[in-house]
Amino acid sequence: MSCWDTFHAYALRSLGQGERLLPRADISVCDQTVLIGSGLIWNIYFAVLALFFGFFLATGLAMAKNSRTRWLRKPAEWFIFVFRGSPLFIQFFLAYEAFVLLPKAEIDFHLFGMEFSASTRWLTRAWLGATIVLLLNTSAYAAEIFYGALRSVPKGDLEAADAYGLTGWHRFRRIVWPTMMRLGWPAYTNEAIFLFHATTLVFFSGFPAWKQMGDALYYASYFADKTFNPFIPYPIVAGYFIVMTLLIIALFGIVNKRLNRHLPTDRRRRMRLRLNLIR
Repeated sequence: MSCWDTFHAYALRSLGQGERLLPRADISVCDQTVLIGSGLIWNIYFAVLALFFGFFLATGLAMAKNSRTRWLRKPAEWFIFVFRGSPLFIQFFLAYEAFVLLPKAEIDFHLFGMEFSASTRWLTRAWLGATIVLLLNTSAYAAEIFYGALRSVPKGDLEAADAYGLTGWHRFRRIVWPTMMRLGWPAYTNEAIFLFHATTLVFFSGFPAWKQMGDALYYASYFADKTFNPFIPYPIVAGYFIVMTLLIIALFGIVNKRLNRHLPTDRRRRMRLRLNLIR
């Protein structure tokens, strides 16, 4: 089988399309590269959804933790403490066990005149259950980042907002939130990178790969077991993740540039890729 035939057969194997049987003998580097790249689709899926919805939840948690109201502040503090204080691997395992123990009940609801049916059994599937865990985990870390940035908003900006008569929502939207994002965005970029790397734990924890449709590390582990040579599949995974990390840095760098567009050139906080030779 040529490399093109391998790509045609296994490029979307992680989504259930293409050849049903994974290669078992005469496994080539092309087979490993294509299948591991196919599994990367799941890593991207987990990271994108968790980051998108987690961003809004983290913003709300940061505001709640900064609130003077105790019944808002304390739940946010405990949520952040629990998810930052416990290992992500354990969170995956406990969440899966909890979802399995849930009664298999279906809930019918109507939305825009259409009837939908939701079942708890879907929570045991990685595409939903693992996404929820990642969303909650990254929300806790990002909330702490945004909370620190919120506490670092210059008093001069707040006094200027008061002088212009900005209060409530307008003050938050025009002054507080943009400054909070500008201060916390470099650290939030690191959180996005860490979250993308953490997606490799999904199928290594309690969530099973349904019909051998797993992520990049799942296929790398499969090839390592079949070929007894982990020095080919795992470096391929590392190469894919390095490329995706550079892409995340580039995309978040564009946002960072947008957030700092009003500042003089010498005061803008630029994001640079720095290689640590010694740690």
